[in-house]
Amino acid sequence: MNIDELKNTWNEDIVEETPEITIEQTNKLNLPLEKIRKNMRVEFWWMIGIFIFAFLVCSVCRPFKLQFYITVLIASMLIVTVFFFSKFFKLYNEISNPAPKTYDSLKDLVMQLNLNKQYYLSYYISFAPFLVCEILIVLEFIPWPNPPGELKIAMILISTVTIGLFLLYIVGRFWYQRYYGRYIQHIEDLLEELKR
Repeated sequence: MNIDELKNTWNEDIVEETPEITIEQTNKLNLPLEKIRKNMRVEFWWMIGIFIFAFLVCSVCRPFKLQFYITVLIASMLIVTVFFFSKFFKLYNEISNPAPKTYDSLKDLVMQLNLNKQYYLSYYISFAPFLVCEILIVLEFIPWPNPPGELKIAMILISTVTIGLFLLYIVGRFWYQRYYGRYIQHIEDLLEELKR
């Protein structure tokens, strides 16, 4: 093949451009994004309220040893929550910017939303160790007429972790689908519409 044929072949290649998002599609995109932002704000304020309530309850717990254990446990939960909410806040800032203009930017947004789903489920499952600590604290401070044996304590812990992990995962999936998943599905449908 000579140089002229190469040039002609090169010129004949059609470069496919990334499709632009129309104004109508942008309007379809803005509604689910606004719903996601609203739900993120509401969830953030609920978490603040829950932690304030939890620390207030801790302040009235007695004896001091119980109060100290529960306060440390809730403070640890707060640290985990701050870590995950920093990830959610990063996404919140990204979807607060003007809507994506191209197919590729919309595809990137969907990828970030799906990554956020994994963070969300990880957030719920990360509370399993706290569940174990809560059970240990309860078992230690319950005034038992006959203290339970080691086997009974082990069975309580194993069953609590097993059931707790399952319930945390189910609740996390349900909560995510209800407050975020259906809106993300609208965005994914718009992405599929653009692909055609």
